[in-house]
Amino acid sequence: MIFKDYYKILGLETNKVTSEEIKIAYREQAKKYHPDVNIGDKRSEERFKDINEAYKLLSQAQSKRKYDRQWNNYIGRRKAKENNQTEKETASNEIFSMFFGSGEKEQKTEVKKTKKVPAKGENIETEISVSIEEAYFGSEKRISLRAIDGKMKTFAIKVPSGIRNNEKVRLIGQGKSGINGGKNGDLFIRINIKDDLKFKISGNDLVTDLYLSPWEAALGTRVNLDGIDEKVSLYIPPGIQSGERIKIPQKGYKDGKGGRGDLVAEVKTVVPRKLAENEKELFERLSEISKFNPRRD
Repeated sequence: MIFKDYYKILGLETNKVTSEEIKIAYREQAKKYHPDVNIGDKRSEERFKDINEAYKLLSQAQSKRKYDRQWNNYIGRRKAKENNQTEKETASNEIFSMFFGSGEKEQKTEVKKTKKVPAKGENIETEISVSIEEAYFGSEKRISLRAIDGKMKTFAIKVPSGIRNNEKVRLIGQGKSGINGGKNGDLFIRINIKDDLKFKISGNDLVTDLYLSPWEAALGTRVNLDGIDEKVSLYIPPGIQSGERIKIPQKGYKDGKGGRGDLVAEVKTVVPRKLAENEKELFERLSEISKFNPRRD
C-alpha cells in the first residue's frame, strides 16, 4: 500500500498544526490546483483530488488522530532521525573548530553557505472584464502587459465556459523570471464578469427585464422571452404587478456541477408616451368607469 503524506500534500511540514492552519493550507492549495484554473492539466486534477481527500481526513479530529499514528511510523520517525543527524553534524563541526581552528569541515560549511539556492520567480496578477455571454459560452481574450525590459508582451487567454465571477485563469511560467535557475512565476488573470443591458448575474441566476403594456399586465398574456441560449415561452398571469419576478428553472447561468440556475424575469409595466386619439378615448372611458385606485387599494 502506498502511504500518502497528506500534510505534505497540503504544504505542511509537520503534523503539529491546528485545525485553522489545516483549513488555511487547504484553501491555498485548492485555489492553486483547482481544475478551473488549470484547464486540461490532468496532474493538477489528480492533485486537487488528493488535496480534498487530505482535508476531509485531517479536518476531523478522530480521523486525524488515527492518521497521525500512521504518519509518525512512516514520516515522523524519519524526519526526527534526519534532524538528529543534522544536529550531530553541527555539533561535530563546532568541536572540530574549537580544537583545530579553521579546517576542512569549516571550509565545506562555508561552501554550503555560499551556494546559490534556486528560487521561483514572483507571480503576477491582473484582471480582465468579460461579458456574461463570453463567460457563459467561453471565449478567447488577449491582453498586453509591459515586461521588465519595458517591451509589451501579448498573452492569449482562454476563458473557460461557465467560469465564476472573480475566478482566476493561470498561465504557468508567465510571471517574473526565477532566481539562480529557479522556475518562472505564474501569471494569474482574475475574470470580472460584467452585467449588461440584457442580463444581470446573481449567483447562478440570470436576471432580465420583462416589459409589459398595461393591458398585458392587467389581462394576462403569453410572451417569448430571450434567454442566454434560447427563446422561452412564458405565461403571464392576469393582474401581475410591476416589480414582480417570474422564475424559469434551469435557464440561468452554469452552476459548475452540470446544472444551471434560474432565468429570472422582472416585470416592468410600460405606459405609452404618446396615444392615438382612439387609444386616448379608451383610457378616458376606463378612468370614468373603473373604481380602481392604486393609492388606496
